Amino acid sequence: MTKRAMTKRIDWFQAFVILFCLGAAVITVYPMWYVLAMSVNDPFEAARGNLIFNLFPTTLYFGGYKTILSDPNLWRSAGMSVFYAAAGTMLMLITCVLGAYPLTRPNLKFRKLVVIFLIIPMYFGGGLIPGYLLIEKLGMYNTVWAILLPGAFSVWNIMLTRTFFMSIPIELAESAYMDGANNFQIMGYIYTPLSTAVLAVIAIYTIVGIWNSWFNAMIYLPNYRLHPVQMYLQRILIAQTVDVSKLKDLTTLDEVAALMRKAMGARQLKYAMIIIVSLPILMVYPMFQKHFVKGVMLGSLKG
Repeated sequence: MTKRAMTKRIDWFQAFVILFCLGAAVITVYPMWYVLAMSVNDPFEAARGNLIFNLFPTTLYFGGYKTILSDPNLWRSAGMSVFYAAAGTMLMLITCVLGAYPLTRPNLKFRKLVVIFLIIPMYFGGGLIPGYLLIEKLGMYNTVWAILLPGAFSVWNIMLTRTFFMSIPIELAESAYMDGANNFQIMGYIYTPLSTAVLAVIAIYTIVGIWNSWFNAMIYLPNYRLHPVQMYLQRILIAQTVDVSKLKDLTTLDEVAALMRKAMGARQLKYAMIIIVSLPILMVYPMFQKHFVKGVMLGSLKG
């Protein structure tokens, strides 16, 4: 194959890769853009299909955002979600570092047995009922600890951190030992600063997971003041749901129109809630982006 033919083949391959990436980007961005357009479009116009190519609203209407943002319960629930995400992420990072560092020490007795013991819960869990009974017996039911403590420990994240720690040259720790440093100083001043990439990956995964979680709150938190924002949005959506079976009980056109207006408003609230809940995560993600790819790749270099 001549050099010219090889260059032409490479150009075609690059063009295919660029087109493929553009198509993947459009497929990824379109649903989010559609939700954004629907959230600011007049609900009756959207119901009639008056949305230009399903991309741009014909009539701007911010009633859904006004309804949600004017409710003080939203801000309380959002504050609880921020607290759960911040505290839960800090606990996760602490347990990852404290759990991973000893597993990298060659002089740790029964290290392989400890690793096997930690890996077993990754494949076998107790289930919902034993977990509920445990939370209740420990006195954490209907407290913030029912959300924070069960999610503060992840064997997968500990193994990922351990793998990253093992890629750090052992000579650094040995030099620190010779200078009189103990294990806590080595872990805090050598291993942890060198592991910001993998810890950033764990942090963003933890933040997203806690922010989107609602099941544990539904099970363990009957007090609505402790509910995260996901539970609040679920209550709003249920409250705005229209039972179409009530149509047969309506006698006037005004009542039918009011019911249909509520149904259209509930549909727009759904789109507005998606945007409101997704926006904080979209704002947080760029803060970790520079560490994201590096942490994922480096954490898989050594088994």
